[in-house]
Amino acid sequence: MTTRREFIGAGAALLGASAAGASAVVEPASEKLDILFLGGTGFIGPHQINYALERGHTITMFNRGRRSGMYGGKVEELVGNRDAKVDDGLKALEGKRTWDVVVDNSGYVPRHVRDSAELLEGRCGRYIYTSTVSVYDFEKAQTFDNQGPLHEPLDPAVEEVNGETYGPLKAECDRIVQQIYADKATIVRPTYIVGPGDHTDRFTYWVERFQRGGEVLCPASPDFNIDWIDARDLCHWLVRLGENDTPGVFNGTGPGQHVRREHFMWALRLSSPEKSNLHWPSRELMEKTGFPTPMVGNGPNSIYIDPGAAQAAGLRYRSLAETVRDTHAWWMAQDEERRAAPYGRTGYRGWPSEDDEAAVIAQIG
Repeated sequence: MTTRREFIGAGAALLGASAAGASAVVEPASEKLDILFLGGTGFIGPHQINYALERGHTITMFNRGRRSGMYGGKVEELVGNRDAKVDDGLKALEGKRTWDVVVDNSGYVPRHVRDSAELLEGRCGRYIYTSTVSVYDFEKAQTFDNQGPLHEPLDPAVEEVNGETYGPLKAECDRIVQQIYADKATIVRPTYIVGPGDHTDRFTYWVERFQRGGEVLCPASPDFNIDWIDARDLCHWLVRLGENDTPGVFNGTGPGQHVRREHFMWALRLSSPEKSNLHWPSRELMEKTGFPTPMVGNGPNSIYIDPGAAQAAGLRYRSLAETVRDTHAWWMAQDEERRAAPYGRTGYRGWPSEDDEAAVIAQIG
């Protein structure tokens, strides 16, 4: 039986764990590249583009132009739409212009991805597609390496992205890029991306919940695996994949080891100056109450996404303590209106209230 002292020790070790330590010093790249980003103004785009600029690369960005000028004139901006049927569509990308690397962050619909991938075929040295671990069919296995079973394609007429279609649609986009580009394709499948700037507010919920302290309702199934990756580790590595012209399919997941939910919760508890008591509900109670646990599902199986191939290709991780510290600092720097309206999780606006949390805790036997 695991003792409280052992949980504390495991949590403390997890807070400081780092595969090789993500360096804060950004060195210039040995070769300057022309990189085209499809997207670039959301959560991960700025982490990628700012790092690429620091490395000395020339950056072009294609998107709808809603946040023009956010890079202060350092980035060339091409305005259009991933849907060729909307406004000017992909016209800004037409012609003979070439890029060394294309990074596709904004492809969710197979038709959109196919149109841009075919348009740029022969005009880029490497096409990097930001996929997701949601492409895997979690009903067919519990451990997934980079060759794990994907969702079957949906009817091509299905283009609405929602909780049910997101994984299958991304899986087909993933396949399309591999079909068109073959060994010039690089597929990165991230897990939950966390850290400063995370507009989903999933990981941020847990950071801020433990900052308040008190009686904390944890997710069910404490012995299940949990994974995450700091956006900066993922995005900097993705740029380096382009620099190194690295082909293949990679699970962009962390923290590089099996981590149980209970150890993750203890690590977050130890990261806060406030004292907390942890309460573990059953899956049945969570289903009965419908209480949301951002970032952590209530499914029946423990899933592990193997990052071995990504680590072999240079993926490294900063400590969880650094991610927690920087996420908290970023969140506190947001204005009151932003902090008053956290997103929480898909389909759920706002974080669970303290009253709702206390009501569930009161039902734990």
